[in-house]
Amino acid sequence: MRNKIFLLPLLIVLFDQITKLAVKGFDLLGWNYPGMMLGESRPVFGDFLRWTFVENPGMAFGLDFGMPVILSLFSVAASVFLIHLLRKTSADGWSGLRFALALILGGAAGNLIDRVFYGVFYNYAPLFYGRVVDFVDVDIPDFSLLGRELERFYIFNIADAAVSVGVVLLLFFYPASSKHPATHTPSTPDSSSQLDPATEQPSQQVIEAGEEKTPVTEEEQKQG
Repeated sequence: MRNKIFLLPLLIVLFDQITKLAVKGFDLLGWNYPGMMLGESRPVFGDFLRWTFVENPGMAFGLDFGMPVILSLFSVAASVFLIHLLRKTSADGWSGLRFALALILGGAAGNLIDRVFYGVFYNYAPLFYGRVVDFVDVDIPDFSLLGRELERFYIFNIADAAVSVGVVLLLFFYPASSKHPATHTPSTPDSSSQLDPATEQPSQQVIEAGEEKTPVTEEEQKQG
């Protein structure tokens, strides 16, 4: 029951990788699927939603800060840490905190596969130097962000979406979970062996109390 939460990141990884392979194409065991050309764009819902194939050597939403190996190793460490958190958090049902962590883990693992293996699988870069496949292209109202004029949102993928939703949920559920910490009754090793003096030899005290309360009859007084 505790490990069922890991089904969610597994499903995210499968869905993410299936969509990426459908966009990029593949040649595996004699089955060749061409996919899309790099930079190609196909309308899905008119101009509002398009599949646009781009490759990203950096972080989510096309953000590139260089150092692909460092980023790949950081993703590995982050995924291991998220697995540890999921195993440590309470397993009482599908709590919001665990759900958020599972979303982030699934998204991180999905993009990690691209960074670690795609360069080797597609024969364009060594291990850990792969590029992430992005394809979801959404139209938005024009606005300025970080000195850039955006006419459309950053192109992203399923893994990016899972991480983004997971982070938003984490910001909401983590403070709520910290307000209800688990309480534990303190105990000492000698608490079971050390008895209060007033409780020692209870049977003798009961007998003595009974003798003090027993009334003395008139015949017993004469005999005494």
